[in-house]
Amino acid sequence: MIIQKLTEKEKKAYRKLEYIPGALVWTTFTLAIIFSFIQPLWAITFIIAFDLYWLLRILYLLTYLLISYRRLRKNVQIDWLSRLYDHPQWKDLYHLIVLPTYKEGYEIVESTFEALIKTRYPLKKMIVVLAGEERDKKHFEDIGGRINERYGAYFRKLLITIHPQNIPGEIAAKGANIHWAGIRAKEYIDSENIPYEKITVSCFDIDTIVHPQYFAALAFQYLTHPKPTRTSFQPIALYNNNIWDSPALMRVVANSTSFWLLTELVRPERLFTFSSHSMSFRALVDVGFWDNTIVTEDSRIFLQCFLRYDGDYTVTPLYIPVSMDTVLGKTLRRSLVNQYKQQRRWAWGVEHFPFMIWHFRKNIKIPSWTKLRYVWNLTEGMYSWATVPILIFILGWLPLKVGDFLQLDATQTILAQNAPAVLEMLMRIGMVGLIFSAVISTLLLPPKPQTVWFVKYGEMMLQWILFPVCMIIFGSVPAIESQTRLMLGKYLGFWVTEKARKG
Repeated sequence: MIIQKLTEKEKKAYRKLEYIPGALVWTTFTLAIIFSFIQPLWAITFIIAFDLYWLLRILYLLTYLLISYRRLRKNVQIDWLSRLYDHPQWKDLYHLIVLPTYKEGYEIVESTFEALIKTRYPLKKMIVVLAGEERDKKHFEDIGGRINERYGAYFRKLLITIHPQNIPGEIAAKGANIHWAGIRAKEYIDSENIPYEKITVSCFDIDTIVHPQYFAALAFQYLTHPKPTRTSFQPIALYNNNIWDSPALMRVVANSTSFWLLTELVRPERLFTFSSHSMSFRALVDVGFWDNTIVTEDSRIFLQCFLRYDGDYTVTPLYIPVSMDTVLGKTLRRSLVNQYKQQRRWAWGVEHFPFMIWHFRKNIKIPSWTKLRYVWNLTEGMYSWATVPILIFILGWLPLKVGDFLQLDATQTILAQNAPAVLEMLMRIGMVGLIFSAVISTLLLPPKPQTVWFVKYGEMMLQWILFPVCMIIFGSVPAIESQTRLMLGKYLGFWVTEKARKG
């Protein structure tokens, strides 16, 4: 299926689909408040059942987290390069690596290239694209020149591209930059007569530090996959490059994102591509490269391929980590603002909801159950992101206060009087999840810098008491804003997370 532009009439119908996610969220909050006043007993019963459901679900997700963590520990210990050498076609495979950048400092870009040249893989099998923006031309040309001089000779080819600004139909976003970079890379690949099926393409944020085993593991998985051109490969994203320097609130949010992805990797039928990922260059060319008109191109590329191949496209978990920066501004206030904006941009993935509904309806070749599963997974995930922390930590207590104020009659007071104790018990049991998360997050930490005191480990454990605050301020609120913006037609532009490191 080829994705076509919408006509003016179709845009009006498409616009109606954009109302749905935000309407669901605000209907939920409105009903929760109304029933807290007109039927507080019903609301109390619902909240207890709701909290119990989420407690069981958290314990269920912790099981997946443990499974995924164990697979991670196992996979990083495998000598993937030795396995790869046993495959007869490994010498024919190339890696295209796209690194978009906008206003990042040289030290950020340099650390990414240092990690690339230290990977356990033949560097002459790599084609690297450093993709800058015309909006930042002078700054980027200085960085591109320095990078080319220092690292250009390591790879088969280092391409330096500059994406022109104000191209009609595009938005100023990462997707537009890498779309341009992909086309420039194709020109080089065509000149070298390299078959598209023999190239993997990895699109990494500029602060991505690849694990030394990443490309060997990716190559092995690609060559042994039954349909290598019909799948994307999703590594584990760890936001810990600068985690020893970042504030506690930012660390909790960063670890929570990594934990979410770890649990999703165990259930590949739910997976979309997220942030840094890899795929076949054949598939990328077939869909016309990354979407240059949206904010969340990293997950949209999966849907582009899914529709192009009539549902015959998957995401394959790759239990090898890539590490990126935790949000860190030059001041605490800037860190907090930047963290919120990053989460809001990620929550803008809700823009996939109308896209999926619209195009799934037109594609009759994809099984109905498969379409329903993907729509449900996205809708439930975005809905829960926006509503669950608010319902548990804030609105969950409203019917109790109202019921207390209204002095429910004797037939109702048993439940009303015991509800606080029940909710408190559920919260205590939920603390097991926080303790478990604290342990796993500590195990995933990079080596402690010599300048950091050992007592910092204790702080890393205690930071999880901030989890409820983080889930509301950096979870629910930006998700609510994104879904409300989509509902109102106040579309979000692309915002580049500020990169800062100490030392």
